[in-house]
Amino acid sequence: MKSMEHTASRRPLRRTLPLIVIGLGAVIGLWQFGDVLTFESLRDNREALIAWRDQNYGTAIVVYMAVYAGVVAFSLPGGLAMTLAGGFLFGTVAGAAMTVVAATAGATLIYLAARIGLGDQLHAMLTRRSGTGALRKMESGLRTNEISYLFLMRLVPAVPFFVANLAPAFLGVGVRNYVLTTFVGIIPGTLVYSWIGSGLGEVFARGETPDLGVIFEPEILGPILGLAALAALPIVLNIIRSRKESS
Repeated sequence: MKSMEHTASRRPLRRTLPLIVIGLGAVIGLWQFGDVLTFESLRDNREALIAWRDQNYGTAIVVYMAVYAGVVAFSLPGGLAMTLAGGFLFGTVAGAAMTVVAATAGATLIYLAARIGLGDQLHAMLTRRSGTGALRKMESGLRTNEISYLFLMRLVPAVPFFVANLAPAFLGVGVRNYVLTTFVGIIPGTLVYSWIGSGLGEVFARGETPDLGVIFEPEILGPILGLAALAALPIVLNIIRSRKESS
């Protein structure tokens, strides 16, 4: 009897342990690196970073991807600066490829931690409280067009990255679709900022600051919104079909 009670008492701890690790990592990361993962830090240490990369290219790739995955997994500020650094150190294409892989790995880690730790309980609690409200409608739409919804969350710049990482865990999204849509959905924005990062050498030489708002320029934002519209098309068609069937 005591053994069963002991096992039952340990089960919640095992479930919440990943979240505890994520929380501690976030606190330690903010304490140790809160003022390091910035554009200013990249600018001030650019020569040392280039020299280190040239002497340890393979190690530089591994360290960059590991740090980026950690930034995402622990929801630390500095993702944009890291993306710029990737383009600056490795070029547009290589930097973007490393960033996409690392960001997807980090996003998957925090998604799994949230899903294992609180996903089922929080989902049940929110469902009970919302009844047939917005959450149930959102979940129903997600079930019908899961990939489309997930792509939209990644493609639309207005959705914060950490929200797109955590919300699917609480709504029961499958791992495969989550990883797929994260990997593909972050490619456009990552390419833009890696491209900006690849040109930072000239920006630094002029003593200027890069225009990070370039992603909202029509020639760049237009194609991204076009992809978002394409991802939303199945959702729109299902809505039209449902209305026709109910009329």
